[in-house]
Order: sequence, then C-alpha cells, then structure tokens
Amino acid sequence: MLKRLQSLRGEYPGQFWLIFWGNLISTIGTSMIWPFMAIYASQKLDLPLTAVASLLTINSAMGLIASFAAGSLTDRVGRRVVMIVGMILHGITFTGFIFADSLASFIVLMAVSGFVSPIYRVGVDAMVADLIPNEKRVDAYSLLRMGNNVGVALGPTIGGFLATISYSIIYGCASAGLIFYGILTLLFSKETLPARVEQTGPSQTAGYGKVLRDRLFVFFTSALTLTTIGSSMVFVLLSVYAKEQFGIPESQYGFLMAANAGLVVLFQVWVTGIAKRFSIYRVLTLGALLYALGVGINAFGSNFWGFFIAIVVMTCGEMLLIPTATTLVANLAPADMRGRYMSVYNLTWGIATGIGPLIGGFLNDQIAPVAIWYGGALIGLMGAAMLGVLAIRKRTSAVRTESA
Repeated sequence: MLKRLQSLRGEYPGQFWLIFWGNLISTIGTSMIWPFMAIYASQKLDLPLTAVASLLTINSAMGLIASFAAGSLTDRVGRRVVMIVGMILHGITFTGFIFADSLASFIVLMAVSGFVSPIYRVGVDAMVADLIPNEKRVDAYSLLRMGNNVGVALGPTIGGFLATISYSIIYGCASAGLIFYGILTLLFSKETLPARVEQTGPSQTAGYGKVLRDRLFVFFTSALTLTTIGSSMVFVLLSVYAKEQFGIPESQYGFLMAANAGLVVLFQVWVTGIAKRFSIYRVLTLGALLYALGVGINAFGSNFWGFFIAIVVMTCGEMLLIPTATTLVANLAPADMRGRYMSVYNLTWGIATGIGPLIGGFLNDQIAPVAIWYGGALIGLMGAAMLGVLAIRKRTSAVRTESA
C-alpha cells in the first residue's frame, strides 16, 4: 500500500493527502466504536434489540436533518469551516459516551452524534470534488476508500480487544482521532469553495429545489437507499446476532470487520481499474446485487467462517458500488451545488442506517433472528433492480443515439 501511495503522491494536490491521512486517523478511532455500539448499549442499559435499534434510528434521523443544513452551509460558508466544526464536535460527543449511564443520556448523545457526523463528511466529499478534476475523481475516491478501510481494518480489531478491558478506552481513542483531524484541517488546509459560489446568483438561492428536480439523481439515490438498508443491518446488528446466537465474542467479530476493510485496501484500486472499462450503471447494478447476496448469506452462517464468506461477498459489492456512486454524484452536480448534492447523497446512508436496524430489530423480535438477513437481502434486491433499470435505459439511449 505504501509503495502505491508513494507512486501516486505527485498526481494529487497536498491538501488531498491531508484529507487522506486525516480520514485514516479518525476512521481508526470511530471504527473502534460502531461495530460494538449495539453491544455496548444493550449491555449497559439492558435493552432488547428493538430498543437498541431505536437509538441508532434516532442517530440517523438527526443525521438526515443535519445533512440538509451541512449541504447549504458547505456551499455558502465553505468546506473547511464545516469540516473543522463537525469533527471537533463529534469528538467531544464521543467523550460523553464514557459517562453515559441512562437511556436519556444515550438518547441525547446519539442525537448529537447523528447531527454532527454528516457535517464534516459532506464537507470532505465536496472539497475532494473541488480539488480533483473529473477524469481523476473515481481514482481519488477509491484512494480515500482504501485509506478509510485501513482504518476500518485496524479499528475493530483493536477495539474488539480493548472492549474486553474497557469501553471507555475505545471511546477516548475515537474522540482523540476526530479532534486531531479537526486540528490538522484547521492548521494546514485552505478553503476550496469555487469563487463563483460565493457570489449571489440563481443557483445559490435555489436551495435544494434544483437538486430534488434532478430526476435521475433522485431515482439513483432512492435505489441506493434500498441497496444500503441491508448492509446497514449487517454492520449494526451482526455483532449482536453473532454473539447472542452463536457465542462469537467481540474479539472475533473485530476480525470480520477487519477482513472487510483489508480486502478493500488490497483490491480496491485493482477493482476500480477494471470497473472503469464498463458503464457506470452496470457497475452499480452488479455491486448492489453482490451487496444483497452477501446480506442473505448471513442467514446460513453459524460460525466465524460462515459470516466471513458473507462479508467477503458484501465487500466485493462495496468495492464496485461506493466509489462509483460517489463519482457519479460528483459528476452530476454543478460546481456551485456540490455541497447540496453530496448532502442529499449522504442522506441515503443516514436513511438506511436509521431504517435498516429498526426493520432488523422488528424482524428479530417478532419473527426470528434469522429473518433479519432474509428481509435485508430482499430490500437490497429491490435497490439492485432499480439500478438495473437505469443501466438498461442508459444502454437503450446510447443505442438510439448511435443509430441516429
């Protein structure tokens, strides 16, 4: 990986690499937490899975509200300020979890955490789109994914072992990582907001109306939301399911998340190089199908290796889907609307993370634990079908253009 990064050093501006390394540091910290959040809340508050899922839904609901505000602020105030404020506030919130000991305190902290998290993520996506030209964006976003997944590989592995000692340690590490990233951005980054965005004009005052009138973009984000509902069930609920149903401890589960991230680190650039040879909508459809298949395979898992296979299949879908989707959004968005396009795009993850665990918790409590994965796979297949419609329409349109 280091040799690959060294060879690419001159292809991207220095500020991109600041984002790359800052994301890596902060992701190591946050990845110590989220795979085990459901276990932490369930054990500390003695709550059923549906109630724990409701906490995560509160987190996501606040994220939806914040995403709209973040997009507008990013296009008006600037990418840099939004990133700094969001990261530092998020770090402070994680510190609060160390001292939380009641349902009310968890509700408040989950709400605040959900509100501040999208603020800096929208800023990051918009800043990268500003820094990197169109033809290099898919590679740039793939590099960010690779760096993030190094953090995701290290975070759960370290967090799984530290959780057996004290959850306070992992929350402290997550807080430190985010605050440190915020300080790095404050000291070493420059604003990238295009000059024309700072001027008052029709696109500046149009708000989200213009974004929501983009029918292709709205259809695409709707499909992506369905696609990621199933994957959100895996990343939020699988740790509890594996521990309660089959006795798989946090330390082993951490290796499952590390496998996901490790595969991305090793193969993301290679997969992206192959994917660029094909239609962007075909790549998205295949990625969504693999995502849904991976979710469904969890229904047949009963030990570490069964869940490992499911994670591998999901990761293959992830490597196709995520950087391609982010690149599509960056290309669809006008320069003066990138913050708002990215904020609506990030809503797909917020909605999925809010709805997915809630649906999974209901299926677990009302039908059977294994129903989580059948339901998640079915919803994911619906999203893949919608993306398939886009692929067919684009192919048909291209054929008609060539015939004319």
